[in-house]
Amino acid sequence: MRERQAFQGARRAREFEAFVAGAAGRLLHAATLLTAEAPNDNPRARRLLTLSLAHTYASWDRLRGEDPYDRARQYLATRFSRAAWHQYGGLGRGRPHHGSALGALAPQERLIIVLRLYEGVAEEQAAALLGLPAERVRTICERATARLLHPPRGPAPKVGGAEVVPS
Repeated sequence: MRERQAFQGARRAREFEAFVAGAAGRLLHAATLLTAEAPNDNPRARRLLTLSLAHTYASWDRLRGEDPYDRARQYLATRFSRAAWHQYGGLGRGRPHHGSALGALAPQERLIIVLRLYEGVAEEQAAALLGLPAERVRTICERATARLLHPPRGPAPKVGGAEVVPS
């Protein structure tokens, strides 16, 4: 009996290690996009990844044919949205993160952009995951994409001219 349990535990560990070897890089990149941190300085993204992988490992035996990547991505997204809710009092607000193309977007916009455009999650799936109507997800995605493609202009440059010297 113990040998069988040890064998199953070793098999589970090998399967999970193979999953992590293949999926961790992409999940870390998605988490980095969500947090709008720099790729080489991303402690919040690494924490999100660690929590997501730990949750996936804890439920590994209960996946029963489910895609572990999908499960890890779902946990990553819900964990990010909860953290943003607690940090900013909602998903619609947030401080801009400088140095990231997605940094100017609100957390909810980043989440939808990452799920829809980077991860390729269908609109209906993203809506179900976030508890929003599909039309709302589409609207937020379109608005965020427009902001990324056409960022607001900064203040107009000052026109240089000669100083007027009183005589």
